[in-house]
Amino acid sequence: MMSLITRSGRMGVVLASILAMLPAMANASWELNLPRGVTPYSNIVYNLHMLILWVCVVTGIVVFGAIFLSILKFRKSQGAVAAQWHESTTVEVLWTIVPFAILIAMAVPATKALIMMEDVGKSDLTIKVTGYQWRWRYEYLDRGVEVFAALSQKSNVARQLGSGIDPTTVENYLLDVDNEIVLPVNKKIRFLTTAGDVIHSWWVPALGWKRDAIPGYINESWAKIEKEGVYRGQCALLCGKDHGFMPIVIRVVSEAEFDKWIAGHKQAAPPVANSASPVATGSLLVQRQ
Repeated sequence: MMSLITRSGRMGVVLASILAMLPAMANASWELNLPRGVTPYSNIVYNLHMLILWVCVVTGIVVFGAIFLSILKFRKSQGAVAAQWHESTTVEVLWTIVPFAILIAMAVPATKALIMMEDVGKSDLTIKVTGYQWRWRYEYLDRGVEVFAALSQKSNVARQLGSGIDPTTVENYLLDVDNEIVLPVNKKIRFLTTAGDVIHSWWVPALGWKRDAIPGYINESWAKIEKEGVYRGQCALLCGKDHGFMPIVIRVVSEAEFDKWIAGHKQAAPPVANSASPVATGSLLVQRQ
């Protein structure tokens, strides 16, 4: 009797915990499918994803439908007797040709998408992205502007142990930065991704791709963002104890507003010695003279 009461008490605690979590879960973003994104490449990736998803769905229905039909119709209790044959050339040819045709049908558009992803030519703007522990450096190589972006102060304070701040009260908690990067809409932007210390990964889901940032190596990619707005991402590769605090924020604006932002940063930027190079030390960036 006591064990039954104890078990009931435990069940009550579990149920209470689940109910207590529901308000927080209601505020979470429930994404059950791949996001479409805001670039031509992300739309191609989405369409390929949906094509392959439906191929898998139809294949699953056919295969499992045949299995369950065989179980129900040809079970021993109904007097079914197993057929005595060892092979069928027709069946073997079919289950070789059909999967091969499906794979070719999926491989052709997938290969075209991969080729498209690597075509960084005829870009309107080039940005070098360098990852550090634990921030990002953006160099607008065509415009002579440089921006460092780290976790916003509000999120940084709220994440500290014993801060007394409820993270749910902080807008865009752990997804906001102190300096957004600004990009023009409907312009082909070439990204050169590298790192200054360990391997990072620059990932903004709305662009439809991510790129590893590897010390001593440059990865190329591109994006043509077709819609103005703010798009967020994160470092997608474990890079140290503060890996979870390397957000990315892109603000996409009109070309005129972008030119104004560039001009403002050129005026505000302090002169930097040619011999200076940023070196990551802990969570700070210092200038080596």
